[in-house]
Amino acid sequence: MDYSVKIGGEAGQGIQTIGNTLARVFARSGFDVFTHQDYESRIRGGHNFFYIRLSDKPVTAVREAVDILVALDREGIALHERELSAQGMIIYDSSALKQAYEKPHFLDIPFTALAVEHGGSRIMANTVATGAVLGILGMGRDILEGIIRDTFGKKGEEIVSANINAAAAGHDYAVRHCRRCAFSVPSVSGPKMLIAGNDAIGLGAVASGCRFYSGYPMTPSTGIMLYLAGRANDLGIVVEQAEDEISAVNMALGASFAGVRAMTGTSGGGFALMVEGLSLAAMTETPLIVALAQRPGPATGLPTRTEQADLEFAMYTAHGEFPRAVFAPGTPEQAFYLTNRAFDIAEKYQITAIILTDQYLADSLWTFESFDPAKTVYTEYRLKGDAFKSLPGYRRHAFTDSGVSPLAVPGDAEHVVVTDSDEHDEEGHITEDAETRVKMLRKRLFKKLPLIRQEMEPPIFYGDDNPRVVIAGWGSTYGVMKEAVDLLSGDMSIGMLHFSAICPFPSTGKFDYLSLLKNAEISICVENNATGQFARLMRAETGYEFRARINKYDGRPFTLEGLKGEIDAVTRGL
Repeated sequence: MDYSVKIGGEAGQGIQTIGNTLARVFARSGFDVFTHQDYESRIRGGHNFFYIRLSDKPVTAVREAVDILVALDREGIALHERELSAQGMIIYDSSALKQAYEKPHFLDIPFTALAVEHGGSRIMANTVATGAVLGILGMGRDILEGIIRDTFGKKGEEIVSANINAAAAGHDYAVRHCRRCAFSVPSVSGPKMLIAGNDAIGLGAVASGCRFYSGYPMTPSTGIMLYLAGRANDLGIVVEQAEDEISAVNMALGASFAGVRAMTGTSGGGFALMVEGLSLAAMTETPLIVALAQRPGPATGLPTRTEQADLEFAMYTAHGEFPRAVFAPGTPEQAFYLTNRAFDIAEKYQITAIILTDQYLADSLWTFESFDPAKTVYTEYRLKGDAFKSLPGYRRHAFTDSGVSPLAVPGDAEHVVVTDSDEHDEEGHITEDAETRVKMLRKRLFKKLPLIRQEMEPPIFYGDDNPRVVIAGWGSTYGVMKEAVDLLSGDMSIGMLHFSAICPFPSTGKFDYLSLLKNAEISICVENNATGQFARLMRAETGYEFRARINKYDGRPFTLEGLKGEIDAVTRGL
């Protein structure tokens, strides 16, 4: 069983409400769920859609075929009718669209009239539509009713009952009138955890001891700040909406210098304003976490679309030479654990760690059995309390064999903590001495970098043990590449390499991924950008050049069928 549901309409029509509610119902029912959102940069109008895929086996990508289309406007029908599967159905409200469709794959459901009749308000038309989808699939209403109680419980029993009645009306209408529906939904064990990429990053920050987050709202990073703000009072986290990204990065630096684990987040345009702060963090060796959620540029570009074009920006931005760590999760699960990894490495080596994501991963919902908190790491690397007070003296930037100096909390002892944005000596005081400059650069860069590189995990490999074809990618392409390998494995020997530790580039000591690439007949780099930034990075770091590239840069993610077709075209004749 593998079905896709798409809700299409204008911004402001409650598309997310229907989509999120259905995704929660499917996840609590025990199904594997994957969702994707496509929305324009406007509050009302335009055309948006919410895509949900549910299955009794893991699903991690967008399929092109749609089994149920909930059309809230006529444009949704015009754009998506051709995507219907052989058994596909379109449900709509002819009175709302002011047009009736007589084709057999259309089902006219009076969402608004049923909402008024059974719920008492037209605002519950979305609840009617949600119930109707479950009716078409042959699913019960119990879990939906539980979600309605969770959602509206604080508004009183009258509102809860009205929404339950509206959902029941939509469900019953679909069951009675959908003569063509032939969907079969099996029983599965459940429930499953449902989480988006942004929420997983926020949860990873919580698990890592984050106590301060500053940011300026910028799609698609805002969800991280909203997640933490929603839990700030319960968890003792300070969340500050700054006036701009310059303030945000400097607030995070100030909080980190003062002794707490701190984080900021933004997208490309905001990150451009943060780059001076990155150099300040490097010179002062202050731990910093930055979530960089990519979207298409240059400038404002496509504010609500997805792309992987900020890889080189994340790796090379800011002036001067200094180490940094860059992680690019491919799933919310990876986002959770890699956020924890980023915090640990930033604190351990007193560097900036960047979590590189994009709109596709940030907003997509995935199902998992659970995340294991026991796999997270929290090590206190800072000098605090008696450990600091007992020192005979303190030098903030003392030379050490590892390049990592003692990191103390100002005001926690009589020792003075001094640092400066100018080059400085071991005590942190400004200096222009040439010999000291060389020693400090070696300390910050050459001593730390090899140690950080050792901590970078190699790429994940999936597929045939000795593949003739290897596809490789990074970040959010994980899910679609994995399903493409499954889809193609019956016709060819194929495997996948997925990189999530990007900088420093992982060595081949733990896994010789270069030999795997060199032994393949053809290697293909898959990226959501125009110039092949990861392919270029691979060549620069290892000397290996991919034999083919598949690049997509229209602001939309790869679909499963689309990527399969591209791979077929590249490998034809093998």
